[in-house]
Amino acid sequence: MIISNSAVILFICIFAIFLFPIPTFAVPNEPITLTWELLQERVKTPILRDGNLTVDLRKMVIDLRPENGIFRDDFYQLLRKELQKTGATALGLDLSNSVIEGDFYGSDLGLRTPVYAQGIAQIFTPMEREQLESLRSVCLQSLTRAFPNSKDCKSLLNNQSNNSSSISVFRGALIMVESRFNGEVKFPNTFFLQSVNIQGANFLKPTNWEESRFSRTVSFNGAIFHALSSFQGSIFFDKANFQNVKFLDATNFQGDVFCDDAKFNQGKFQQIVRFNSSYWQENADFSSVIFNNQVNFNRANFHQFLFMKDAIFKQGLIFRESEFNQSVDLQSASILNQADFSDVNFAETAFLNVSDLVFNSNQAKILGNVGEIGKKLIVPTLRGNQNILRNLSQNFRLQQQVSDANQLEYTKQRLRLIELSHQLIAININTAAVNRLINLGFSATQAAEIYQYRQIKHFRNISELLVLADVNLEIYNQLSDRIIATEPLVFSGWVVRSLSWLLLSLLLLLSGYGTNFWLVFGVGGVVISCFGVLFWLVDRYRRLSPVAIVPRYYETVCILLSFICLISGSLLAIFRNSGNPWLTLLCLFFIIFPLPGILLWRLYQQGRYHDLMDISYFREDGTLRQLRLLIGRLPVIPRNPSFRERYMPLLWDKRWNWLNYYDFSLNNLVRLGFNDIRLRDEHLPGIISTLAWYQWSLGLLYIILAGWTLSRTIPGLNLLIYLK
Repeated sequence: MIISNSAVILFICIFAIFLFPIPTFAVPNEPITLTWELLQERVKTPILRDGNLTVDLRKMVIDLRPENGIFRDDFYQLLRKELQKTGATALGLDLSNSVIEGDFYGSDLGLRTPVYAQGIAQIFTPMEREQLESLRSVCLQSLTRAFPNSKDCKSLLNNQSNNSSSISVFRGALIMVESRFNGEVKFPNTFFLQSVNIQGANFLKPTNWEESRFSRTVSFNGAIFHALSSFQGSIFFDKANFQNVKFLDATNFQGDVFCDDAKFNQGKFQQIVRFNSSYWQENADFSSVIFNNQVNFNRANFHQFLFMKDAIFKQGLIFRESEFNQSVDLQSASILNQADFSDVNFAETAFLNVSDLVFNSNQAKILGNVGEIGKKLIVPTLRGNQNILRNLSQNFRLQQQVSDANQLEYTKQRLRLIELSHQLIAININTAAVNRLINLGFSATQAAEIYQYRQIKHFRNISELLVLADVNLEIYNQLSDRIIATEPLVFSGWVVRSLSWLLLSLLLLLSGYGTNFWLVFGVGGVVISCFGVLFWLVDRYRRLSPVAIVPRYYETVCILLSFICLISGSLLAIFRNSGNPWLTLLCLFFIIFPLPGILLWRLYQQGRYHDLMDISYFREDGTLRQLRLLIGRLPVIPRNPSFRERYMPLLWDKRWNWLNYYDFSLNNLVRLGFNDIRLRDEHLPGIISTLAWYQWSLGLLYIILAGWTLSRTIPGLNLLIYLK
């Protein structure tokens, strides 16, 4: 009986399924085949879509193949007639979610009109005519780069009217959201006066948008191009959105003009893509784009920022002869093959942000002009970027671009100095007293909570403050640049860190951390000229009474003019090569003037009362006169009497005598001179001897600095520079 009842119930269910139809909501919305009658009906009853009247051809199968030629011809003829009607409101076309079989000649739906002002058709509204005439200004701007190749621009600039200069004008909005085109799509030489929305469209065959003009916002977001797509010579007057677009075949944006923001972020380019000679007036965004093949930006012009954050370049990235007016963001990008920045023109404010860049110098290369590209690579902080700076430096060393490798080393050490400075002046939250934390800006509750936390364990980094209940993000952002979190530092450790900061500061200011010999040369010139005048002063200007011992007027003029010339050349070298020329001069001031100034003041205060008062303190080797490198020379002659006969006093009565003081200063600093000039060993004031020994000591340090700099700037002096 149970089995019988079950069988009856099963039979009733099966019968009900076949007897009653499935509800309409359960049947999927299948595309409707577009017929001639349906097309006429839709054309007569346009709908309002996004504020625009449009012909509603959504969710249809439109057969435009050659075997359906009669319908295809009628389709273009009817739509062309309706879309070109005179009126204040233009009629748009909506093909969303439709399937188009066969080739789609979109440009045939527009109205062909000449582009010069007198020839524009009168059916256009004044605003539409103004949009068409705006093309002339873009064509004029293109003259700054090269003569435009497009037919309409040539016609506008030459004031010629011919059939070849006419353009197809699409007056209404074009909507093709998630449409599928099984044939080719052709919109060449078309001017879109309204917005173009092609989000999520699927193009299975080649598409042609060459020399098209998009007057309003255009959106290809999420579209897929399976075959060749060409936008060559197109102009985007408004925002161009190509976000999350997949280009599975070669793509051509050569010579395009983007007058507003262009977004290609999160897209994918499977084959080669060309942006040669493109012009970007606003920001260009290629963030998180994957380039599986070569991307070419040769002779492109970027007026604003170029964003390539998190982008992946598996093949070549070429920017040869491009121009950048603002910075390029390559943060966290991956360069796996080669990036070519040869002959690129960077504005003064333009840099390449390579923070967190994924780059291996053994597999990839970054190319650029020698002595230029290294100055344009920047990272905001040293933390997290030491490896990329090392890889980039190795990249340039392998290409024998030593100056660029050294520039990166300079950048690295400059960031290290900033870190050291921060560690010395910032407040350590692991050791600061509660009152000091309160004075810094923390509330009493927050300071007490910090104190309790560090009693259990020390903070490893300042971001751990955010785990505290009473510390919010606002106070963290406000104080993050004034605090650090390190292990408690003993006094000796603080002294070592301070000395490291001082030494690194001197190396950066006086030599660019061994990367700039001309800076070292300028520093040496300042020291030589200043000490040369100083030694001339103490030797020639001794007293005014009872018998004046002062230099002659001619000699004074010569020494002052020569000093001005030498110091000017040295200052020029410093200002042209130092990153902080005023700080470099301040550093030189503290090296040259305080101690010699005190000694000089003391010398003239106490006066000089010794024998041989009318004979020079300086003596020269009278046996030989030639350019010599005197490595082991000391500033004072030996005490042996035979040397007093060999070394003779300088001749004050000679007109060229003032040159000897520069020669002595040159000898003292770099151990190079035309004469072996030294101080006499008898009747010599100790202050003058101290001045000479002070410069001689500076000379030891200067020779080390100059030799180290030469070894880093001239490859032949350091073979290790080529070793990995």
